[in-house]
Amino acid sequence: MAGPRVVIIGAGVVGAALADEISARGWTEVTVVDQGPLPATGGSSSHAPGLVFQTNPSKTMTELARYTVEKFCSLDVDGKPCFLQVGGLEVATTPERLAELHRRHGWITSWGIEARLLTADECVEQHPLVDRDKILGGLLVPTDGLAKAVLAVEAQIRRATGRGVRFLARHEVLDVRQSEGRVTGVLTDQGEIPADVVVCCAGIWGPKIARMVGMNLPLTPLAHQLAWTGPIPALAGQTEEAVRPILRHQDADLYYRDRFDGIGIGYYGHRPMPVSADDILSVDEAEEMPSVLKFTEEDFEDAWTETRSLLPATREAKVEEGINGLFSFTTDGYPLLGESQDVKGFWVAEAVWVTHSAGVGRAVAEWLVDGYCSSFDLHECDVNRFEPHQLSPEYVLARDCRNFVEVYDILHPLQPSGEPRPIRTSPFYARQQEHGAFFLEANGWERPQWYESNAHLVEGRSIPTPNDWAAQYWSPIVGAEAQVTRETVALYDMTALKRLEVSGPGAADFLEGLVTGKVAKSVGSVTYTLLLDHDGGIRSDITVARLARDLFQVGANGNLDLDWFTRHLPADGTVQVRDITAGTCCIGLWGPLARKVLQPLTDEDFSGDGLKYFRAKRAHIGSVPVTAMRLSYVGELGWELYTTADLGQKLWDTLWAAAEPLGGIVAGRGAFNSLRLEKGYRSFGTDMTYEHDPYEAGVGFAVKLDKGDFIGKAALERRKADVRRKLTCLTIDDPHSVVMGKEPVYDGDHAVGYVTSAAYGYTIGKGIAYAWLPAELATPGTTVHIGYFDQRVEAVVAEEPLFDPTMSRLRG
Repeated sequence: MAGPRVVIIGAGVVGAALADEISARGWTEVTVVDQGPLPATGGSSSHAPGLVFQTNPSKTMTELARYTVEKFCSLDVDGKPCFLQVGGLEVATTPERLAELHRRHGWITSWGIEARLLTADECVEQHPLVDRDKILGGLLVPTDGLAKAVLAVEAQIRRATGRGVRFLARHEVLDVRQSEGRVTGVLTDQGEIPADVVVCCAGIWGPKIARMVGMNLPLTPLAHQLAWTGPIPALAGQTEEAVRPILRHQDADLYYRDRFDGIGIGYYGHRPMPVSADDILSVDEAEEMPSVLKFTEEDFEDAWTETRSLLPATREAKVEEGINGLFSFTTDGYPLLGESQDVKGFWVAEAVWVTHSAGVGRAVAEWLVDGYCSSFDLHECDVNRFEPHQLSPEYVLARDCRNFVEVYDILHPLQPSGEPRPIRTSPFYARQQEHGAFFLEANGWERPQWYESNAHLVEGRSIPTPNDWAAQYWSPIVGAEAQVTRETVALYDMTALKRLEVSGPGAADFLEGLVTGKVAKSVGSVTYTLLLDHDGGIRSDITVARLARDLFQVGANGNLDLDWFTRHLPADGTVQVRDITAGTCCIGLWGPLARKVLQPLTDEDFSGDGLKYFRAKRAHIGSVPVTAMRLSYVGELGWELYTTADLGQKLWDTLWAAAEPLGGIVAGRGAFNSLRLEKGYRSFGTDMTYEHDPYEAGVGFAVKLDKGDFIGKAALERRKADVRRKLTCLTIDDPHSVVMGKEPVYDGDHAVGYVTSAAYGYTIGKGIAYAWLPAELATPGTTVHIGYFDQRVEAVVAEEPLFDPTMSRLRG
């Protein structure tokens, strides 16, 4: 099978990996073009220092790196290895960083890679140049090491060439040809190459290439300093390129690698130095190579001072050469992978560092050849994940520069992303400010975490204070808001949820072919259901409300759901999909007194029979027209009340005036998360992702295999009988041991799974953690331990839901 005609733009470490991986899968009518010479093309791969640290808070990024390590270890060029597996060592010079290394050890252990925490003495044994008196400890990952990027490019070019792939050096891309919304070829300065698929792997030139098809890539090339010392007397006679582990000193934004009797020094502590892709010189214009800018010695002064402090042996050496090398940064730190929304056949594999390059090559090859990626969960990396405001030049530059500054910082899971803020505010924003809301950000929305106006509610309540880490971006008010929601009633701002409108005479059939449940039901029905990929993995969980014969409202998880719907629209125009989020808003009115608040405000019947659980109807609340859906993510009686943005503040004021005399409150996301975990409600992207199927994730009830065909159905029928892992509810008795997510779970001394979501349950009086565990351990009563920093926290598998298992409060 030769496959379609594929043109890959860029023969760096990503383009070469993709060519190798895609040709290994039988697509051999592939041409790779690059403006530079081969194998050192002049992009980031050609000057990259090659350090591969696999530790990452993202499971996907770690797995992409692990595959890169495994593949590069198997490659050589005429006997010269493409990977020097010397290990990776991170050292701590402050107590805060030492605690962070314990957290990082938890991540890498969660993702199944061997790692060891070291004492200061053990760190010096691994890397004798380190000053013992400067450090407190370290983290060693033995399988980390140095990728020889240019050699890896050459090795993969040779493999792909052997299968028939063409590599064309010195071919500058001038345009990407397209016709009727799909690519037809690539125009170079040496002629046009026909293509059915074009993949942009152009790295720092990616935004320039993507603009040729009208695509806006949120990517900024930023200069990063890399210097090389001359000979260090203590290393005299070292004939091997690298014998010590690659080293990170993240407290000072530094990393180090061997180079025979000298060392390389990388530095992120200088000012951000962004460069426009349009201003990068051509291969022929550049003095050394296009991705290398002149070294600015003044920016490196602090790095050299700190280096001589941490590595005293360098005091007898000098910095003999240095560069400001360009690398790609994105707004959220993840790669940009996938197909253009607007031009079929145009794909990108951008913002990929050497660390993840071979993994990305495999992932994109699978995606192209099979129509989905089975080896990696790519929802964090999909190029279509962004909201429109996240593609604005101001936003992209600000966030990309911030990610450069924070690349080695200790970041709390709830830490806001910084400027520009605020960007998106709900119609309730002014009222929330009046209540003293503490805001965090969700997809650009300012979303209250708690309200200072509720501080008086804390008095007299049992609300334990968590450990110092969990107590960041937390207040005891969170616990009070959760408890009062269960006692009276609360207003929650749900505007940040993505809302889609699906309409047209073909809408019902269209949705039936995409979702696991039956949604073509009576007008007023609301269905919790799933979107699956072709391999049966969960792409999203959504609610679908049928508001009229040909009109549905979908509660979605983000822009990838909109992209999925749009890609599957029928060509006959019988279905339209529209994002209505910006023009609408939503209040969750929940609690045992919710009906006492709502019923006097409307002539419609909101009794248990008047609007049953998981039903919707149109009504007026005071003077405000709403769409009311009787469902609750916190496990209490109530409704999601939707209206247009212009009427949002009036809806808030109307409900608040009725709720306050009954002891009602406004409540934030902190309480919301605690309450939803007490009910066992899953969160897509955290508890379950593309790699999980419904039966593993505990949402098999949302699958109706007796309905007609839908995407993923055939795969599910195969997977249903082979559930080897389960999303499992754990409880923690110690009220101060509140874990945060992504920690390893141990059965004895063996790491067997990892935590997804966690919070304290203020109703049940226990800590809650959901975790992926082997199916045989997911039995209620089983004791496991969670690795939390330097502690092992005892947890017990529990029956779920932990609160109101009979659903009497929801259905009352």
